[in-house]
Amino acid sequence: MKKGEQTRQALIAHAANLFNVQGYSGTSISDIMRVSGLEKGGIYNHFPSKEAIAVAAFKYSYRRVRLGFIQAIRATDRSATAGLLTAIGFHMGEFDNPYIVGGCPILNTAVECDDTNPELRVLVQAAIDEWRQILVGLVEQGIANGEFRPTLSPDLFATLLIAALEGALMMSKAAADPAPLRQVIDYWQDYVREQMVVPR
Repeated sequence: MKKGEQTRQALIAHAANLFNVQGYSGTSISDIMRVSGLEKGGIYNHFPSKEAIAVAAFKYSYRRVRLGFIQAIRATDRSATAGLLTAIGFHMGEFDNPYIVGGCPILNTAVECDDTNPELRVLVQAAIDEWRQILVGLVEQGIANGEFRPTLSPDLFATLLIAALEGALMMSKAAADPAPLRQVIDYWQDYVREQMVVPR
């Protein structure tokens, strides 16, 4: 990797952590200069605006979390039940030991999405859609191979689960207490085991 690209990637990584902690509106170019060690001209040599940095930073943050999420699911025994339980439990790490400083970039960015950066809003929605499709796919796999009850609605399950997890993550973050997130994770993992899995 050439030096210019190394500088650009380091800038994105620094900005990603900053945006995820301080928020997009709460982060200035001066803040990015401080954490990256670059002058304003050096920053604008790589990006035309703060909004462009924000887009690159979110892509970076989401890629890291997504990779961890996929790897965790793939590390299971490949059953739909194990995959789904792992997918639900993964979010405890977003509180205890996050992939990105500041926690879940989807939650942190979604609360700030507005008309000032429509590209960022589109990226956040795409990330949520992908997360939702992964969950839908796991439920559909479980129904197809006889693990889960055939009367389940994969779409409804995914929507309710994401809403519950993100809400609990927000509550835990606000209170600096993992209890709400742990309660929601335990509830949904029990729901999978007790209400979704076909008894053998």
